[in-house]
Formats: sequence, structure tokens, C-alpha cells
Amino acid sequence: MTDAYTRLATAASEWDELAPRLPPDDLHRLALRLRAWRTSTGATARDAALGAARLLGELLPDRFPGGNRLVTTPDAPAGEHLGFRAEDLAVLLLDGHRMVGPVLGEVRDRLLAAPSLGDEEVLRTGCDPNAPALIRLRATGGPTRLPSFQFTPDGRLRDTVRDVNLLLDADGDPWGAADWWLSPNAWLDAEPALLLGTADEPRLPETARLLTEGE
Repeated sequence: MTDAYTRLATAASEWDELAPRLPPDDLHRLALRLRAWRTSTGATARDAALGAARLLGELLPDRFPGGNRLVTTPDAPAGEHLGFRAEDLAVLLLDGHRMVGPVLGEVRDRLLAAPSLGDEEVLRTGCDPNAPALIRLRATGGPTRLPSFQFTPDGRLRDTVRDVNLLLDADGDPWGAADWWLSPNAWLDAEPALLLGTADEPRLPETARLLTEGE
């Protein structure tokens, strides 16, 4: 017997090779099953995971042989393969970004754990949540989260954040920009986001510029 979650994790780890082999209609069918798994709980979620894993076997029998000899276990819903998790396949196919795997998956979890706001919360303060100078992260399940360090206490976009995010191309690489703000910086001896509102805030644009000039 093969664990269905492990099959999903294995597919995530090999997605660059497997995805081109699937026509759009088959990708859509797989996406529907993954969405059903993600939005369900308990036995219903396990059945949806089984359905997604079995479909992979039907679509890619050379890679996932064994027919329907699949199981799911309530105490091991994550499933892992080479550091990839079953959820990573849903992130790749439903959320449309590549923050998955043993390294980037942990970065994704860390960045999404930081305090953040949703679109409606940002709108209520009069700020445009779709402004190109804002970091927008696609959370697991699809909702967009905007790290809250970007805003002043009254909800305005911080000028320094706007300037730095434009330098870092936050619109094109939101995860990279968020990681810069929320990771220790050797030049600043601190996480850049922690320096907002301090005497060191003016150093942030120049430090970001040094990074971009070195690319």
C-alpha cells in the first residue's frame, strides 16, 4: 500500500518534470480534487486526497503505478517526500507560486506567520491593497496577505517601505521582498522591518539599493 499524501508530496517534488506532461484539462481535474481536499476536513478531506492521488495514477501510470492501492492515515495527513509536503502540490497548482520544498516551504511558512492584513482591512484604512509598491503574499488556500509592517499605525503605506519595495520589485517578486524585510540583515545587524520608525530607518533604502546594484 502507498500513502496518498506521500504520492502528492512526490508529485510536488517532481512537478517541473510532471506538469508539462499533463494537458490543461487534466491539470484542471487535478486542481479540483486538490481544492476539495484543501477545503474539507476529517474523512471527507481524506477521501479527497485519495481522489487526487488516484487521479495522478491514472494520468501518469508510468510514474505512479499500483492502481488504487492507496491509503490515507488520520495521524499522518501531511505526507513528505524529500522534504516536500502534500500541501506543496496544492500550492504549486492552486496558489501559483513556487515557495515549496524543504527550503522554500519553510520560508513560506515563516513569512506567512508574520503579522499581516487582508485586502478588506487595508481598504478600510483608505490604502489601495493592489498598489505595486506593496508586498502581497498568496497564503495557503488562496487569500492574499499583506505584511503589516508596511503600514503606519493609522493604515498609511510607509514612505520608506514604498521606496524600498519599488527597489526590490515587490510586485514581481513579493516573496523575495518579504524575505528581505523579515530576515536578519548583516549590513544592518537587524531585520529591516524592525528598524522602521527608528533612527536607522533612513539606512534602509540605501541598503536595499546596494543589494539591487549587486545583481
